[in-house]
Amino acid sequence: MSKEDNLQESLRWFDTAMSDYEAAKIMCENKKYAHACFLSQQSAEKALKALHYYYDSDPWGHSVLKLIDEMKYIDSEAYNILTLCIDSARLLDKLYIPTRYPNGLPDITPDLAYSKKDADQALLSADMILKKVKEIIAIK
Repeated sequence: MSKEDNLQESLRWFDTAMSDYEAAKIMCENKKYAHACFLSQQSAEKALKALHYYYDSDPWGHSVLKLIDEMKYIDSEAYNILTLCIDSARLLDKLYIPTRYPNGLPDITPDLAYSKKDADQALLSADMILKKVKEIIAIK
């Protein structure tokens, strides 16, 4: 793709990441904490995929940590910025499956397993990653 095409695809993914983040906040406000956690993870994942598209990379998978780690092969400066988000990425990766499936946790449903504190931490983690991606791409 051309640089312009890369930027446009990146912005499409980043816009979707922001939409997921806003939805996560709404879910948290409405005490749907498992949903807020999952949407926070999705927001960070899509923001990092936006960054990969920006660099004409083909991201694959759902691990936020892996998407950050792969940046070291693409742009070392971007990777160095994102290393500040490693703990956030680890937290969010743990939310990908058990927030959605009743068999992802022993004997309880996601709605019983996740609290406001969990959702707040997920939102903070996603926010940190969104801000770093925005800084790297320099989205206004």
